[in-house]
Amino acid sequence: MPSTSEISQKMVESFIPDKAQGVDAVIQFDLAGDNGGQFWLEINDGNINANDGLHDSPKMTVKSTTEDWYAVSTGQLNAMQAFMSGKIKIQGDMSLAMKMQSMFKTG
Repeated sequence: MPSTSEISQKMVESFIPDKAQGVDAVIQFDLAGDNGGQFWLEINDGNINANDGLHDSPKMTVKSTTEDWYAVSTGQLNAMQAFMSGKIKIQGDMSLAMKMQSMFKTG
């Protein structure tokens, strides 16, 4: 299982800038379990930066296990199904959660 820093790096690599035009948000990830930890992604008008730790005022927080989030981010698990079954919990801006699906390539 990859570490949170490997997952955040993979998300940066799979980011689709064209799909994030006009987005200005910090998304916090709080991953539990093996290799768990926290990181946040700062998205600003088509640019992205990954940072370890906790952000003091994210627009949205994703809570999951490292294993489940890795499965979602690699396309092995559908994000909406994971959310509906409680494998992913979202706090904050739900419209950002919906838009986030299109901002990252999966698989």
